[in-house]
Amino acid sequence: MLTSIAISNFAIVESLELELKKGMTVISGETGAGKSIMVDALSLCLGGRTDAGVVRHGEKKADISASFDISLYPEVLNWLEEHDLDQEQDCILRRVITKEGRSKAYINSRPCTLSDLKEVSAYLVDIHGQHEHQSLLKKSAQRTQLDAYGQLTELAYTVRTEFNAWRTLKDELCQKMNVSAEQEAKIQLLSYQLEELAQLDLRHKEIEELEQEQAFLSNIAEAQQQAYFASNLLKENDDGNVCSMLHNAIQSASNIQPLTPELESALEMMSEALIQAEEASSSLTHYQDTLEQNPQRLLEVEERLSRIYDTARKHKVSPEALLILRDNVESELNKLQGGEESLEFLKLKEEQAYAQLTASATLLTEKRIQTKDKLASKVEEQIHGLGMPHAGFFIDCQPLDQITANGFEEIEYMIASNPGQPAQPLRKVASGGELSRISLGIQVVTAHTSTIPTLVFDEVDVGISGGIAEVVGRMLRSVGARGQVFCVTHLAQVAAQGHQHFQVSKQIADESTSSQVKTLKEEERTQEIARLLGGIKLTEQTLAHAREMLGNVHLQ
Repeated sequence: MLTSIAISNFAIVESLELELKKGMTVISGETGAGKSIMVDALSLCLGGRTDAGVVRHGEKKADISASFDISLYPEVLNWLEEHDLDQEQDCILRRVITKEGRSKAYINSRPCTLSDLKEVSAYLVDIHGQHEHQSLLKKSAQRTQLDAYGQLTELAYTVRTEFNAWRTLKDELCQKMNVSAEQEAKIQLLSYQLEELAQLDLRHKEIEELEQEQAFLSNIAEAQQQAYFASNLLKENDDGNVCSMLHNAIQSASNIQPLTPELESALEMMSEALIQAEEASSSLTHYQDTLEQNPQRLLEVEERLSRIYDTARKHKVSPEALLILRDNVESELNKLQGGEESLEFLKLKEEQAYAQLTASATLLTEKRIQTKDKLASKVEEQIHGLGMPHAGFFIDCQPLDQITANGFEEIEYMIASNPGQPAQPLRKVASGGELSRISLGIQVVTAHTSTIPTLVFDEVDVGISGGIAEVVGRMLRSVGARGQVFCVTHLAQVAAQGHQHFQVSKQIADESTSSQVKTLKEEERTQEIARLLGGIKLTEQTLAHAREMLGNVHLQ
C-alpha cells in the first residue's frame, strides 16, 4: 500500500510530505484549494502524461515520489526482482519534471523508462474518476477483472501461454513451408549434381590406378622392343652377348696359375654375374611373352578418365576433389530440404498445440459466460443504490473471428443508464459522475478479488447528495477496510466515513499562492464536516450534526 508521498514545486504546492495509513483516507477542502493536486501528482508519479505547466512558477523542476509497502504483494516483488530492482519490502517511485517539460523516472532510486514506471504502478494503484487513464475504461482491465472475480486468472494465463507456444510453432511451420523460388531452384540444381556424381561412381584412388594403367597400355609396343633388345644383349645375340662373354672370361681366368685368393674371389664374382645375367635374360623373355597389346582396354581406360576429367571441369574442381564435392552436395541438399520427416513432425506438433489451446480457451469461454451474469447482477444492484435506480449493467462476451492470446471472445462492460436506452460500452458514458459511481459499484463487488492495494476515487460524489452520498461513503469505507482507499470529496456524508482525513487549503503570502495539506484531529475534523454541511459560518447546530455523523460512523 501507499505509505508516503512527497511533492515538491508541483502546481501550487511548494513542499508537501504525507504519511499515509491503511483504510479510507478522505481529502476535502474549499473550491480552488487544490483538493485534486495529490491525485494529479500521484498520477504523474505513476507514469501519467505531463508538461512544463505542472512546475510551480519560478522553480526549475517539480519532484514527486511515492513509497509503497509491497510485503504482501508478490506480483510487485516478482516484477522488481525480474528487473533487478528488488529492495526488500519497499518500492519507491519518483518522477522529476523540468520547467522545459522534460521528465525523468526512477524506481527504487534507479533511472527507468516511463513504460517501466507504468508497468509496475499498474500493480500498485488504480485511480478512478474523471481521468483519461482510468483503468476500467480499458477492455483489457475489464477482462482481467472478470477473470479475477470468477477465479479464472490461472486458466487465462494458461490460455496465453498455450497461445504463444502455438504461434511460435505456427510461425516456424510457415517459414519451413514457404520455401522461396531461389531455394527451390537450388534444391533442383543440387539434386541434379548429386545424381550426376552418383552415376559417375568414382572410387577412392581410382584416378591414380587408371592413369597408371593408361600409361602401361599406351607403351606396350615400346616395352616389347626394349625387352627384346635387353634380352639379346644378355644372351640371345649370336654375335656376342653378356653371358657368352662372361663364360669366356671365366674360362680365361681359370687357366691362370697359381690360383691366388684374389683370383678365386674374381672367379666367384664372375660366376655369380653369369648366373644373374642368365636369370635376367629368362625374366625378360618371360616378360616379353606376357606383353600383349589390348587396344579395347586402352580405349575403355581413356574414356573413363575423360569422363572423370570432364565432370571435374564442369564443376570447376580438380579430379581428386570430386569425392569431396559429392559429400558436400549431399550434405547441403539435406539441409535445404530440411528433412520431410521433420516437417511432418512439426505439422503434428502444431496441430496438437492448437487442439490443446482450443480446449483451454473453450473452457475459459464457458466459465466466463457463467461468471459474467453473476458479476453484472451484483454490480447492477450496487449502482441502483448509487442514484442510478434504473440503470442496467451488462457484460458482453463478443465472439472473435479467430482465437487470440486472451481466448475466443472480447470482454466489454456495457451500461444502459435509463429505461428504453440501448446498452453502450462503459467507455462511452458521457457523465464523469456516473462513470465514477459505476466504477465504485464495480470495485465494491470485486474488492475481495482485487490484487491492487491502493484505490483512488476522485470526485466520485459529483451529482449526488443526501442518502445516496451516505451510501457512497459506506461503500468506500467498506472497500478501504480491505485495503487502502483515497477519496477526494465535497460531501460531508462521504467525508465522515473516512478513517483518516486530510484538509487542503490555499494560502497567499508575499504575493505567492501555495496549497497546504493538514491531517485533521478529532475536533478539527468535526469542524471540517460541519463546514461541508453548512458553509463557511459554523453554527452549533451544524457542529452537532457533524458530531452525530462521526459518532454514527464509529457505531457502525
